[in-house]
Amino acid sequence: MTHVLLAEDDFDFGSILKQYLEIHDYQVTWAKDGKEALECFEKDHFDICVFDVMMPKMDGFTLAEKVVELNPEVPFIFLTAKKLKEDRITGLKLGADDYIVKPFEADILVLRMKNILKRMRKIQPKKEVLITIGLYQFDAVNHKLSFKSEEQRLTEKETVLIQYLYEHKNRMIKREDLLKDVWGNDDFFSGRSMDVFISRLRKYFKQDSNIAIESVRGVGLTFEINLPAEG
Repeated sequence: MTHVLLAEDDFDFGSILKQYLEIHDYQVTWAKDGKEALECFEKDHFDICVFDVMMPKMDGFTLAEKVVELNPEVPFIFLTAKKLKEDRITGLKLGADDYIVKPFEADILVLRMKNILKRMRKIQPKKEVLITIGLYQFDAVNHKLSFKSEEQRLTEKETVLIQYLYEHKNRMIKREDLLKDVWGNDDFFSGRSMDVFISRLRKYFKQDSNIAIESVRGVGLTFEINLPAEG
């Protein structure tokens, strides 16, 4: 049974969400504030997290940062009453898999969760322990990208995205194809989320000048891996 960590300080709303998720065969641990949610995350295993942004003791953004440090593989969704662009960008930068603005119907949350979990199961890491990408070593199983002695821990979404780009290297990848295959849809939120993740990957691969992620506006992008010139 899929285990959900729900962090929501509104008792009535949290109670409704918990009951609705349980009706749909999810196991739900409900925390009433960010601090309690973090304590739950440290003690138990969760398949997906749902965090309200505005909570006492610890807000949802701070909670997500700490959760990613503990286990970057667990996907999470933000719930918020705000429609501010700044909040959406903050959520994207933290690696959120989705962002739902209140008020919303509970079945919307269930559908979004199903889509996220389905994508995660659909795109599984290859069996190879290490994949060489230019001067880097990519470990899809353990979510790591290494350059010489430097090691970058990767989130689940970063791992899946690098794997997808590598499998389609040196050819044009249509934007809508990338969004549907990795994000599950091509809506505005997913598009902005993808842009944030692509910018992050460019920083990760900046040590090798033979690797580039080139965007063609309105079309898509290419993950270029060029062989270094022989001296």
